[in-house]
Amino acid sequence: MTKRIAIYTRVSTNDGKQTTENQLRDLHMIAERMGWEIVAHFTDEGISGARGRDKRPGLDAMLKAITRREFDMVAAWSVCRLGRSLQHLVSLLGDLDARGVDLYLHVQALDTSTPSGKAMFGMLGVFAEFERSMISERVRAGLARSGKKGGRPRLDADKAERIRRSLATGISINATARKLRVGVGTVHRLKQQMAVAA
Repeated sequence: MTKRIAIYTRVSTNDGKQTTENQLRDLHMIAERMGWEIVAHFTDEGISGARGRDKRPGLDAMLKAITRREFDMVAAWSVCRLGRSLQHLVSLLGDLDARGVDLYLHVQALDTSTPSGKAMFGMLGVFAEFERSMISERVRAGLARSGKKGGRPRLDADKAERIRRSLATGISINATARKLRVGVGTVHRLKQQMAVAA
C-alpha cells in the first residue's frame, strides 16, 4: 500500500539564503525514491522555530490534519524545521504516535516507521525528560544560592487594602487591576476572599 505523506517546510528568514524550495526539492526526491504519495504540504515562512503552534499557521494546520488522520507520515527536511525545543519535538512526536502517523526527518535520517527509528524516538523522550530534570535542578540550586524562595512575591498589606477598598466601591476587577497595577487574578482572588468573609 502506498504511504500518504504530508511535507512540512519552514524558514525563519526571508533573506534568500534559506528557502522552502530547497527543502521541498530534497523531500520530493526522497518521496519519489520511496514510492510515497505526497497528499499535503504545510509551510511557515519567516517564522522562528521557537514560536508556538499559535504563531505558526502551517504547523497548526498540519497538527489539525494529523488529528483527522489525513496522511500516514509527516516528512520534514530537518528536526530544526519542526521546532527548536527538544520538549516541543517530543510532544509533537507523541501526537503523531497517538494517531499512528510516522515521521521522516531527512537530515537526521530518522524514520519512525522503522524499528531503529522507533528506538530513536524512544531515546528522544528519555533525553527530553533528562533536560526537564536538569532545568528544574538548576532553578532549585540557583534559588538556594540566592536565598530566595520560588513563586510569586507576596502582595503587601497596603496594596491589598487598596484593592479591597476599590472593589467595595463597585469598581470592576479589571479596572481595579489596571488602576493599582496588579494582575487580574490577584484582584479576583481578593474579591473571592471578601465574598467568603461577608
